[in-house]
Amino acid sequence: MWELDDITIRSASVSEMDNNVYLITAKDTGTQVLIDAADDLPAIEKLLAEGAQDSPAPAKVAMIITTHSHWDHVRALAETVKLTGARTAAGTEDIAQIEVPTAVALDHGDIAEFDGFSLETIKLRGHTPGSVALLYRNAHGPSHLFTGDSLFPGGVGNTQQDPQRFASLIDDVERRIFDYLPDDTVVHPGHGKGTTLGAERPHLAEWRERGW
Repeated sequence: MWELDDITIRSASVSEMDNNVYLITAKDTGTQVLIDAADDLPAIEKLLAEGAQDSPAPAKVAMIITTHSHWDHVRALAETVKLTGARTAAGTEDIAQIEVPTAVALDHGDIAEFDGFSLETIKLRGHTPGSVALLYRNAHGPSHLFTGDSLFPGGVGNTQQDPQRFASLIDDVERRIFDYLPDDTVVHPGHGKGTTLGAERPHLAEWRERGW
């Protein structure tokens, strides 16, 4: 759990693939955003219940954002929408591959405003055509970036050894993340442990050279 001045960030690891589900809760208002309803509704229900304790106001999931369309990131999406009544959002190019209807199409640079915080969409093309990262700018400390399967400790996401897809992803990651954000930015990936941009920045040339 990350307890920041205005929000909390909680996460749960679900499924045999160690998918990360993230929950952002506004401390003043109880407004919540869930990122990647990947699997295991009971685990997500537990995460929501824990997040509800982070604000004195009644908790309400305003939106469920899917970072990309791959099956392992949406297995509990339909159930979670039914449970919460939340609106759904995903990158424009990935919407057709998500069976659950998407209410909001996200494009690069979009700012989603919620009651108590906002999230900026950063499109990272390559793992899927419409993969998005979500940036929370923290006025009181390091920003937090939710990268789905586009950036991990040690490299970018899987592009199935496709040189064009890899070039697209590494270019976007370098220009839209590393050239855009400072080293203290905290990275929350779609699987496994997090990192910071500062820890990964020295390896960008190595990633580009190896081609994955």
